Amino acid sequence: MGDHPKDMDSTSLPSLHMAMAQKILGSDFAPEAVLHSYKSFNGFVMKLTDEEAERMAEMDTVVSVFPNKKNHLHTTRSWDFLGFPQQVKRTSIESDIIVGVLDSGISPDSESFSDKGFGPPPSKWKGSCLNFTCNNKVIGAKYFNIGSKYTKEDIESPRDTEGHGSHCASTIAGNFVNHASLLGFASGTARGGVPSARIAVYKIIWESGGSEADTLAAFDEAIADGVDLISTSTGPTGIVHYEYFGHAINIGSFHAMKRGILTSNSAGNLGPELYSMTIYPPWLLSVAATTINRMFLTKLQLGNDMVYEGVSINTFDLKSKMFPLFFSAQDNSSSGICSEKTLDKRLVEGKIVLCEGWHNVTDVGFLSGAAGVIVAGIGGKDLPGTFALPATVLTVNDLKLVKSYIASAGYSKNATATIFRSDEVNDSSAPYVASFSSRGPNPITPDILKPDLAAPGVNIIAAYSPMSPISDVEGDERLVKYNIISGTSMACPHAAGAAAYVKSFHPSWSPAMIKSALMTTATPMSAALNPEAEFAYGAGQINPLKAANPGLVYDISEADYIKFLCGEGYTNEKLRVLTQDHAKCSKKANELAVYELNLPSFALKVNAHFYRVFHRTVTNVGSATSSYKAKLMFPSFLDIEVKPDVLNFTSIGQKKYFYVIIAGKINVEITSASLVWDDGNFQVRSPIVIYGDP
Repeated sequence: MGDHPKDMDSTSLPSLHMAMAQKILGSDFAPEAVLHSYKSFNGFVMKLTDEEAERMAEMDTVVSVFPNKKNHLHTTRSWDFLGFPQQVKRTSIESDIIVGVLDSGISPDSESFSDKGFGPPPSKWKGSCLNFTCNNKVIGAKYFNIGSKYTKEDIESPRDTEGHGSHCASTIAGNFVNHASLLGFASGTARGGVPSARIAVYKIIWESGGSEADTLAAFDEAIADGVDLISTSTGPTGIVHYEYFGHAINIGSFHAMKRGILTSNSAGNLGPELYSMTIYPPWLLSVAATTINRMFLTKLQLGNDMVYEGVSINTFDLKSKMFPLFFSAQDNSSSGICSEKTLDKRLVEGKIVLCEGWHNVTDVGFLSGAAGVIVAGIGGKDLPGTFALPATVLTVNDLKLVKSYIASAGYSKNATATIFRSDEVNDSSAPYVASFSSRGPNPITPDILKPDLAAPGVNIIAAYSPMSPISDVEGDERLVKYNIISGTSMACPHAAGAAAYVKSFHPSWSPAMIKSALMTTATPMSAALNPEAEFAYGAGQINPLKAANPGLVYDISEADYIKFLCGEGYTNEKLRVLTQDHAKCSKKANELAVYELNLPSFALKVNAHFYRVFHRTVTNVGSATSSYKAKLMFPSFLDIEVKPDVLNFTSIGQKKYFYVIIAGKINVEITSASLVWDDGNFQVRSPIVIYGDP
């Protein structure tokens, strides 16, 4: 079997799968209907009619049947902002850590991925490179496109033509690169969290997105190749609530967990509404996006000398030249939404256009020859963006004032304006969760907290593809080696880099132990700045330095997840196909298993009066001899107890069991509490969330 789906044909389909397919679809099943076979999943992707899919879903040996949907990208001060400077303590094992990045590929010529000073790949590495020249830094590179459908913008190789994959990979493990900037903005040293680690690239995103089949194949290859961690900043672009085995990332990350590999995944960019996450299984790390103390403000000056401050990353300098102002609704359009149908090039060329719509607004303005664009924001200053022409995003109220100015000038050329180059300023309110970052709760299992934690995801500078304009608009001639991007896509690799750092100190730790270390040492965040509280930021913002030495960890085995899934209603047959072993549920599945899943967080959805017991076990990884006391913080209308409230340890690796009782009556939508195990040296913090229907 080849390294890429295009190299795989129906002859590679195992005979067992052929027999199953003929049983499902009848003796007239044609082998050429099979698109791809996966080595370690024992599953395959097929072209099925709706009727055939229903028949397959009813079979005991089928975990789930779901469409081969498209996934999309969940589009240096950040590490310093986390209190993680260049000179942190590191281990020699860091150079043996291999991070698998499932994304849009990588730019091999970037200094961030140079192998200068690197030795050969670790002996455990089994991967390879396809249509790509690897080095001792980027040690693996493969691409997946099951339908072999390419646009003119795509390159049939792991090379990154979009920039997103390079940005994420360098955030995790990019080299130290001095004097990096975006055309003068965010100037400094670009670096990843683990600069000595190796990178393995699995390109699954193309111009049209990425399929679930490609995602599964990439997980399969990464696991087989020997990566230590997986980072994927991809997922659905719409709010759809999948069951745990209804999406490729859920399935792939389960198999990774089974083989000791933690998956970091972006929470999604569908916030700030509650229940806006789409990927939320407990065995992966779900990462929300926070701001850092850098923001960009872009001023608009009108002909009447009024100045309004908007947001964008505007690299253009109009040198204070005034241009005629044009409101897009004044050319007989029914609204102020800018589109190809509502912008007449003859009317807007050489003018600054005011638009009340977001969709592709700068693409249209750029193609129409506008001198600049003013658009209405949706609130907040956390997603400025880089546009194809001078642009600023104003608040709705400020936009109304600009419209009034245009109207007072009789919609004539007497209404003028200019847009200034952006100012890079300090955001003293940071960190807070970005408005775009998807929020919990977990829609499938309400008593499991999601997201897990938060990491920097706003105004992040990192490596980029010089093949893609910084605005991603064709015709924009600004090609750069480093770009500033915002999104949970940028938060995910920060968490992956932190996880790799922890892994370098504790190579034998399980995925759950690493996840626990990150969560219990996370810096608590302000509910005043984030009304959705833990449903916005989880346990808080990552603190890589503290995570490397957490004191206690909450471990979870595959068997624990199986018990949990049994309680969620999964059958033996579905579990065995998924786990590829003899996993089975007890005679009567424990519906309370969710309260025994050894997570480092507590969530409880309630109605009026409630009483619930959670069971937990912690493992000592701090001092050999220590005594931890439970410290609880909770509002007066709750009653929370921990039994026992003191845990005494006499050796490393020793485990102690305790349980938490939560009772009371809630009359608010969400309330927060916390449990901290404290021995005077380590403070091991777990968030507690109790909530009702929103």
